[in-house]
Amino acid sequence: MQAYNDTADVGHFINGQATSGASQRRQDVFNPALGMAARQVVLAEPHDVDQAVASAKAAFGQWADTSPLRRARIMFKFLELMNQHRDALAAIITAEHGKVFSDAQGEVSRAIDVIEFACGIPQLLKGDYTDQVASGMDNWTLRQPLGVVAGITPFNFPCMVPCWMFPVAIAAGNCFILKPSERDPSTSLYLARLFKEAGLPDGVLNVVQGDKTAVDALLAHPDVKAVSFVGSTPIAHYIYEQAAHFGKRVQALGGAKNHLVVMPDADLDQAVDALVGAAYGSAGERCMAISVAVLVGEAADRVIPRLAERAKTLVVRNGMDPQAEMGPIVTRQALERIEGYIQSGVDEGATLVVDGRGHTVPGHEQGFFTGGTLFDNVKPNMRIYKEEVFGPVLACVRVPDFGSAVELVNNHEFGNGVSCYTRDGHIAREFGRRIQCGMVGINVPIPVPMAWHGFGGWQKSLFGDMHIYGEEGVRFYTKQKSIMQRWPESIEKGAEFAMPAPK
Repeated sequence: MQAYNDTADVGHFINGQATSGASQRRQDVFNPALGMAARQVVLAEPHDVDQAVASAKAAFGQWADTSPLRRARIMFKFLELMNQHRDALAAIITAEHGKVFSDAQGEVSRAIDVIEFACGIPQLLKGDYTDQVASGMDNWTLRQPLGVVAGITPFNFPCMVPCWMFPVAIAAGNCFILKPSERDPSTSLYLARLFKEAGLPDGVLNVVQGDKTAVDALLAHPDVKAVSFVGSTPIAHYIYEQAAHFGKRVQALGGAKNHLVVMPDADLDQAVDALVGAAYGSAGERCMAISVAVLVGEAADRVIPRLAERAKTLVVRNGMDPQAEMGPIVTRQALERIEGYIQSGVDEGATLVVDGRGHTVPGHEQGFFTGGTLFDNVKPNMRIYKEEVFGPVLACVRVPDFGSAVELVNNHEFGNGVSCYTRDGHIAREFGRRIQCGMVGINVPIPVPMAWHGFGGWQKSLFGDMHIYGEEGVRFYTKQKSIMQRWPESIEKGAEFAMPAPK
């Protein structure tokens, strides 16, 4: 496979070939640790989207007729190549996103998990069969692919989130158009080239780089049958409404405000470790990041000093530094937005315990760095509580008891992920049953479900009916067909005017 080039411009991957397409529009792709543009990405025009969709449509018939076993064998080869190239992929992620290399390696590993799941597609596509559903009649179901489907993915997981989508969709017999984030686009091309090397026919996976122009062209295209999206809630809502307007199947995963409830009986050292890693890992640029610590009763006065000590000593460096615990923010605009939220917290009266603003890294003075920020005495009416900051800012809210903690979480408009640290089995059970979120952790800070369970939140964190990947992912990318069959020898003579019923 062609080696990754640190300076080459990033284009599309259409019908098995790298191309710059017809567009003259370009956008800088930054190395956030250096604060410098490293290359440019091509921004597609509608004509480029049309070419990608036409390529996928042309490939669909033969790919859909390929046996699930043959598709699985190509997926197994892709899995093998992903394992061989995991460190190369992680290095690309760190270079363009900024997250520390070990975190990028973890992202690739979670992508591989979904590919492993998709390798089981022959079993996953099995239908149901009922013999003798009526006299001389049998009934069974099939799951068949939709056709051309698309995925629009965010900057924070340029490998993992695309792999939540296209391996499952392609294994199920669809052809896929990936529109990755223009902020860190190189990973998408690397994935496409690996899949082609694994034996995937040209046109089955296409990558179109771009911005809203490409997104709108995909949403409006009559040959795109379904759209998957992961990103912020305003855009998720837009994607959902537009896809529904154009008659497409859609799953749109939006924003989050994930809480971690610390009960007084919890192992507080473990709880603090969990909060630090979940709040400041990947610079807080995770949809599953913990951004609110809900400290119950006496836990607050014991937890806050420990959190402050860890936040002050957080090792913030270039992501390729093996000692780094946190890397830079993805762009200067994102850094400015995060620091604006910090100022709003101060202005609204929260207690700023640790201020991460103004952090610099020697040798990387132009990089997009900030330190970890910690607030205490945050109230539910404050912006830093209500809105998704998407940065290394942890807001601590004090509540008197367990019931108040549950009420606080359930009253938030997002319902993505939540965790509770406790030693009490009754509290753990009640928390799991009563909390109104799609993903729940008990002494687990970031409860991202494994590949066969499916990912997705509730309320304004998910628009659509199905979670992403897992068996719900297979259902999303397929349609069920029910077949009833009998033969002439079992059919009685004469017309039947009543509703057919089993006899």
